[in-house]
Amino acid sequence: MKTFAEETLTSTELATSGRKETPELSIFLPVYNEEPNLPPLHAKLDSALKTLGRTAEIIYVDDGSTDGSLRVLRELARGDERVRVVALRRNYGQTAAMAAGIDAASGDVLIPMDADMQNDPADIARLLDKLDEGYEVVSGWRKNRQDKLVTRKIPSMLANRLISWIGGVPLHDYGCSLKAYRRESIEDVRLYGEMHRFIPIYASWAGARVAEIPVEHHARTMGKSKYGLSRTLKVVFDLMTIKFMASYQTKPLYIFGSAGLLSFAISFLSGLFALLMKFVSWPKHADLVQTPLPVLAMVLLVLGIQFFLMGLLAEMLVRTYHESQAKAIYAVREKIGFTN
Repeated sequence: MKTFAEETLTSTELATSGRKETPELSIFLPVYNEEPNLPPLHAKLDSALKTLGRTAEIIYVDDGSTDGSLRVLRELARGDERVRVVALRRNYGQTAAMAAGIDAASGDVLIPMDADMQNDPADIARLLDKLDEGYEVVSGWRKNRQDKLVTRKIPSMLANRLISWIGGVPLHDYGCSLKAYRRESIEDVRLYGEMHRFIPIYASWAGARVAEIPVEHHARTMGKSKYGLSRTLKVVFDLMTIKFMASYQTKPLYIFGSAGLLSFAISFLSGLFALLMKFVSWPKHADLVQTPLPVLAMVLLVLGIQFFLMGLLAEMLVRTYHESQAKAIYAVREKIGFTN
């Protein structure tokens, strides 16, 4: 006996089996507990797409929602043949949901956006106009951001400046989900951690032209925000990782060798200073065993270097593991509205 999910998937597939055309646009939205926002958001999205005159698919990625979001998405898929739904088995986070959206998309232009009604679908036309000027990536900038100053705006401003400085791509708003990508600019991008916000950097390193335009940003009126200050620390760690991967992935001996030379240099100077104290009495006479501070300092220094290098090495091993086996960072429970 088939489950309700299997029956839903089968009926939807039968209803959409005639859809063969590859859409020009793939709009994908990570969804996590956004039940009240989905119907009005889809209505605004439908209205915006009607003015474009381009074929499109709308991919909703349900990231393990615990409310009625998936039920609403099933209803939207029944009523709109452009809608596809990817339901993940549990909550994996926004980066994994974005990766699932990219993997499911078939259009020539990929447009991610949030499902909380804070992005305006009407801005899609402006992104596409900028893309048509010859850019491969166009990023939205929430210039008049409708969020709290201390907990959201200030940390975001500092993070954006740091990311721009390290990544070499000067954008005002890396955290804005509303962007437009030509498919070829992100085909080889693999996402981990909280790295979805760094896609423009990856694309730029691959030679893509990146632009930024101001977009509308609306205050949240329904549902609850899933973001907080805890994400800032995760972003900093991921930023360190992408900088390491960009600079040393093909030549890790440079950083490992430099750290080794630094360790040897400090070790040599510490040993020399200890010998001077014992045999030259400078700056005062002391036997090597009279104070534990030189030994303690060396042990902590070496231990710190080992921990840092082991963390970077682990990052490389994780990526090798996932990419060599083509292992996804998410698991799909069901797909709705797809032809295969």
